[in-house]
Amino acid sequence: MKRYVLALDFGASSGRAILVSFDDIKIKLQEVYRFVNEPIEQNGKLYWDFPKLIIELETSLKKAYDIAPYESIGIDTWGVDYGLLSENGKLIENPRHYRDTRTTGLAEKISSAIPDLYARTGTQIMDINTLYQLLCQRDNVGFDDVQTMLLIPDLFAYYLTDTISAERSIASTTQMLSAQSSNWDEKLLEQLHIPIRILPPICESGTSKGVLSTKLQKKLGLPPISVTAVCGHDTQCAAFAAPAQTNKHIFLSCGTWSLFGTECATPILTNQAKNLALSNEIGYEKTVTFLKNIIGLWLIQETRREYQRRGQNYSFAEIEELAVRNQSTPCAIDLDDMRFATPGNIPERIQDYCRETGQPIPETVGAIFRCIYESLAMKYRIALEEIEACTDETYPIIHILGGGAKDRLLCQLTADFCQRPVTAGPIEATAYGNAAIQLLSIGAIKTISAVHETIAASEKIITYTPKKFPSIRYRMFQYFIHSRKNNS
Repeated sequence: MKRYVLALDFGASSGRAILVSFDDIKIKLQEVYRFVNEPIEQNGKLYWDFPKLIIELETSLKKAYDIAPYESIGIDTWGVDYGLLSENGKLIENPRHYRDTRTTGLAEKISSAIPDLYARTGTQIMDINTLYQLLCQRDNVGFDDVQTMLLIPDLFAYYLTDTISAERSIASTTQMLSAQSSNWDEKLLEQLHIPIRILPPICESGTSKGVLSTKLQKKLGLPPISVTAVCGHDTQCAAFAAPAQTNKHIFLSCGTWSLFGTECATPILTNQAKNLALSNEIGYEKTVTFLKNIIGLWLIQETRREYQRRGQNYSFAEIEELAVRNQSTPCAIDLDDMRFATPGNIPERIQDYCRETGQPIPETVGAIFRCIYESLAMKYRIALEEIEACTDETYPIIHILGGGAKDRLLCQLTADFCQRPVTAGPIEATAYGNAAIQLLSIGAIKTISAVHETIAASEKIITYTPKKFPSIRYRMFQYFIHSRKNNS
């Protein structure tokens, strides 16, 4: 008998509702609804359109149940962002978007004031982190009217069930968890005058968030379906679905962001890891993932949007083909440069960067996209070297998961630059991980090893073999980026 669960995946640019069936052998995914998730700007501030996302959530629940009677719902989202609830349990305002500029410079300021911040939290120090967003709340508005802070997947679960809790994997993106205890770092929060009272109790991935509220059951015509706390952070759902045959592997969850990392027994909290901007996050059953956050396919997406604004509409397949055929002299960009972190005219910014660094300036559409592709592959190579240096390990294989697994050029360039075989897939890694945690929770799948066997049987995995390492190209890229950093 088939069993059904519903995986809801809210990404930073789009969301999907995926109805999942399991017949004791294979997992089958059926996308029943897809929607756009775009920020809104109000008075110079960037927000998520939460009322619209709630409508999409309700539509997802109804459309899926019309097809099959699923018995569990799991929600994963991007990290760091949150909503604030008032005393009556209402959302005070739309959640702010992590690309809002209000936190610019705070990470450096706070980490200078608290030198052991990385050693205490193990989290990559970035302006977008929840900690710095809450510091802006502290300084600009305060917390008098705030009863509870809920991270985005927990906020959706609260809407569904009226239950308040913080799933551990999404909480690990905040820079407010102790790396030692994996619980809220109360001393840090007290030091920064962030009231611990607004933070919900932490729950484990795979546990229950409750069932659909009576009010929502009546509104949507649904039974009391269980809501399961999957890994709320989409990266951890994707990492859980990696078709790994060995503990020594790299996963690359490649979507709007690229999350490049590995699994470790314990957090790595050294100064070397801190200086290399590596992060320790928590996955299913408190697994530590040691990873680097890298700007990802968002750069391709935003460049595509700019060309659309100019009346040039390219499909992603056409973009890849233009980049493959490009014969221009190579150039590269530093993906960490803040000019590439916000929406806007990315092609012009790439040209400006190349002009400033004395590189050939990409003039054609193909040259612009090739520059992005090779810069990503170069960044993955650098991240691989950094992780191997910090862990004193060699990782024989890279698993590319998510949307990037569809991009043959990116997969091959990653294999070439990193000189490691690359397996591509599952493309829907986040949905597989989300679903697998639910299936474990309801007892349909018994063990984690059975999860990996089931996913491998359910999905076609493609392997890319490294070609000759483009060492001259790679050294040139490093020169342009590192010489610029050293001179700045």
